[in-house]
Amino acid sequence: MSPEERRDRHLLVVDDDDRIRELLKQFLSRAGFRVSAAADAAHADRLIGVMDFDLLVLDVMMPGEDGFAFTRRVRAKGGEVGRMPILMLTARDTTGDRIEGLTHGADDYLAKPFEPQELLLRIESILRRAAPKPMGPQEIVMGDCAFMPDRGELTRAGAPVRLTEAEVALLRRLARALHEPVDRLELARDTADATGRAVDVQVTRLRRKIEPDPKNPRYLQTVRGVGYRLAPD
Repeated sequence: MSPEERRDRHLLVVDDDDRIRELLKQFLSRAGFRVSAAADAAHADRLIGVMDFDLLVLDVMMPGEDGFAFTRRVRAKGGEVGRMPILMLTARDTTGDRIEGLTHGADDYLAKPFEPQELLLRIESILRRAAPKPMGPQEIVMGDCAFMPDRGELTRAGAPVRLTEAEVALLRRLARALHEPVDRLELARDTADATGRAVDVQVTRLRRKIEPDPKNPRYLQTVRGVGYRLAPD
């Protein structure tokens, strides 16, 4: 996968071992992916409820709900969540365990200990097999402004408007969920500030470029208690 393709993919790592979880997060982040992490199934559930993920890297042996049970429950949700690819990680490496994991809906099964490069190759293989995420419409019209997600270009009354790389990434993410709120902290994961303050600054700047009245935004809306949404004409 290209660096650009990796940057557009969001992975969720679920492992109750703090050291392994942090090592996986660091390795996959250095490889170019966006990575979130959870310590158990309950935490993963909460993250899946507010963020979109392209692949789940899931430990099998966890306290409480184990990886097999969690996989069954994810598949039972249906929709985009139910189709999310799952790569299981486990110290249990018998044929029966592998068959059980695949039977419950895992896309692949990797035994610990493993080579990080093998994990990376397996993740990329799964993502290539998965259907690509739609980028949304080819052109998003907001009054006299138009944004082309595939090209990352914004025009106003036909004239090009300069966007930073961060502003393009923000608009593209919102464009994948038109009229739907996107969690502010999810948007923040593309920035160096996980608190969301950098996202707020980007939104303010974008409103000056898009909105007829930036103080009363019509297109780039705030969803109180959640985040932001893009509501084109």
